[in-house]
Amino acid sequence: MDTWAWIVIAVVAAAIVVALLAVWGRRTRRRSRLRDRFGSEYDRAVSDSGRKRAERRLAEVDDERDSLEITPLSESARERYIEEWRRVEAHFVDEPYEAARSAERILQRALAERGYPTGRGAEHRAAHLAVDHPDVVERYRHGQAMLDAVRGPEGTENLRKAMLDFRAVFEEIVEREPSVA
Repeated sequence: MDTWAWIVIAVVAAAIVVALLAVWGRRTRRRSRLRDRFGSEYDRAVSDSGRKRAERRLAEVDDERDSLEITPLSESARERYIEEWRRVEAHFVDEPYEAARSAERILQRALAERGYPTGRGAEHRAAHLAVDHPDVVERYRHGQAMLDAVRGPEGTENLRKAMLDFRAVFEEIVEREPSVA
């Protein structure tokens, strides 16, 4: 073969290697960014559906989250939610199921008021919550699961666990967020 043919082959091979390295680097950066942004939610998603599907879904949620206008609650809204929460907790002794469902509704309203999407179910809410609050999203999911597990002798205990989980999420999204000046 002529020298020029070897040069062309070498240039094409180098271009392919550079392209593969660029794709690999982009995937690595994307994976790292998703892992940093979602925390343990990333690991849960990968475990549930595999790396490729999980990363695609999390990237979609991340993009959707970036298009939302999430705002802190006003001081008056924060105080209103805190007072409502106190009433729900006090009501738990007499009506544990209703209190736990009310706690769930308070969280949904607070999330909606802050700008999070709430219309497509608990898993959709959890995915968006995970972007900004990865430390409490598992508590949200666990609280939802406990609400679904109220039959049988452990029913009231599961409602208590749901209230504790929802309380952790409530503190994160209502009480700990800085207020609007």
